[in-house]
Amino acid sequence: MNKKQNSNKKTTELAQAFWKMKSYFIRAGVFGLVASLLILAPTLYMFQVYDRVVNSRNHMTLLMLTLLVLFAYVVMEVLDWARGETMREAGEKLDKVMAPRIFNVIYQANLKRMGLGVQPMSDFRTIRDFLPMPVFGALMEFPASIVFLLLIFGLSPVKGWVAVMMATVMGVVGWLNARSTNPPLMEANRASGVAQQYADGTLKNAQVIESMGMLRDIHLRWIDKQREFLGLQAIASDRAGMYQAMTKFFQTLMGSLLLGLGAWLSMRGLLLGGGAAIIVGSVLGGRVVSPIVQIVTQWRSVSGARESWMRLEQLLQQFPADEPNMALPAPRGHLTVESLVASAPGGGVPILKGIAFALNPGEVLVVIGPSAAGKTTLARMLVGLWPAASGKVRLDGADVFTWNKEELGPNMGYLPQGVELLEGTLSENIARFGEHKPAKVEAAARLVGLHDFIMSLPKGYDSPVGRDGAILSGGQRQRVALARALYGDPVFVVLDEPNSSLDDEGDAALAVAIRKLKEQGTTFVIMTHRTSVLAVADKLLVLREGAQQAFGPRDEVLAALNKAVQQQKQSASQATNATGAVAPGLSAP
Repeated sequence: MNKKQNSNKKTTELAQAFWKMKSYFIRAGVFGLVASLLILAPTLYMFQVYDRVVNSRNHMTLLMLTLLVLFAYVVMEVLDWARGETMREAGEKLDKVMAPRIFNVIYQANLKRMGLGVQPMSDFRTIRDFLPMPVFGALMEFPASIVFLLLIFGLSPVKGWVAVMMATVMGVVGWLNARSTNPPLMEANRASGVAQQYADGTLKNAQVIESMGMLRDIHLRWIDKQREFLGLQAIASDRAGMYQAMTKFFQTLMGSLLLGLGAWLSMRGLLLGGGAAIIVGSVLGGRVVSPIVQIVTQWRSVSGARESWMRLEQLLQQFPADEPNMALPAPRGHLTVESLVASAPGGGVPILKGIAFALNPGEVLVVIGPSAAGKTTLARMLVGLWPAASGKVRLDGADVFTWNKEELGPNMGYLPQGVELLEGTLSENIARFGEHKPAKVEAAARLVGLHDFIMSLPKGYDSPVGRDGAILSGGQRQRVALARALYGDPVFVVLDEPNSSLDDEGDAALAVAIRKLKEQGTTFVIMTHRTSVLAVADKLLVLREGAQQAFGPRDEVLAALNKAVQQQKQSASQATNATGAVAPGLSAP
């Protein structure tokens, strides 16, 4: 049992997905084997015509032979089509099995700010599209090559060993091709990705670049990156072209060599089958090395699929699939933070250092502190986006980070500091792109004072927000995101700078919304620089440089802060007076 488990662990997730499709590969392999054997039909037809028809002048024999070879052609083409369809179905099956998993990996990587973009999905598409390609079919033709090689040995062991020797030489050429072209191809792909990322970043900042006349210098930098990519690609192409030429030379040489060798053996009576075997041996030799030729000539496709496979395997191992967790009851909003220490994903200097507090359902906590105090990091930790270096964030006793977000999400609301809306309608964004419930969407919009504005639009709640909410102002985007956070009356809500883009009317609507949900038992944690939201706070948490400076009831913490400020002013005043009194004495003669 343990050996079986260890064996399963060594098999990568991507390899396991391919193993599940073995029935497709076996079926395609059988189709390919039969189709490859039927390629000999034209040669056999030629021999039969010369041997039977030309000598006998029998029209019926010619007709039957022609019908047979036409039937062989039809069967061969049908088998090729069936093999292509089988591999296309295999690609669809692979997509169904792995595409959701890879999408989830990209999502998890973006949560950890790794900036992968859509590269993993592009790698997966490369692997999926590789299956129906002729070069993958060439890989599956190796069993047919072995059959052809055995037939050559049956004609003459000498010709068989010559065929083996030539196939080995071409295999070495293929290996040299891979060894020579892989490094520049990998570097070219890397440089291409860098150039593409630079171009994407430039487009996102087009307004800044245009307004300050930066386009020329930005374009020159992109050209440098593009030239690096093209230079590496040219090196790889030159080397691949050289090895392709060598491969074709040895393929042509092998055909002629086997033909001449067959003639010599026939003259010495050492060739089974007489004169016809001379041509048959040459044709079979070409079929033996045909897969190698295809692989070498299309090595760029093979190399691209190989690189994509390696990158995907590494990424899947870095983000293993989540184990199914036991379903938990819906939370009631009791929050506990236990000696929380947190860093950005990937480690580094701790951003939060020993944060500890607790909130009861229906309480509102306001978190204040200067910039870089750790407020945004705390918000991410509270909603379970980042893992803790030590300590825990618990909601009703359960670890928020490990809680299945599909279960927890409907009971939680989150407004990040950087407001992001998804392309779709206003109602879809507010409803979190889930089941559309117009009454709940309208209730959330009214809660933040957005309903009247939405109804003033030509399409109302069905109005598209555009890419990144481009058709809305900053304050409108923030209100839509706030309505999304409050949609469905969640029991726990975290708001990171919720009023940074709101006017006085929006500020007032926010306060009303918090009070209303608080009465229903919703627990709030609000990070802010503005004091207007303090009116709805029950408790106050003060952060400075990631450390907890104060926590407790709002009025007590504010009184303590005011007292500390007064003491600092008194100390500063006394220091100023003392300096003023001493100064004349120091300057006296």
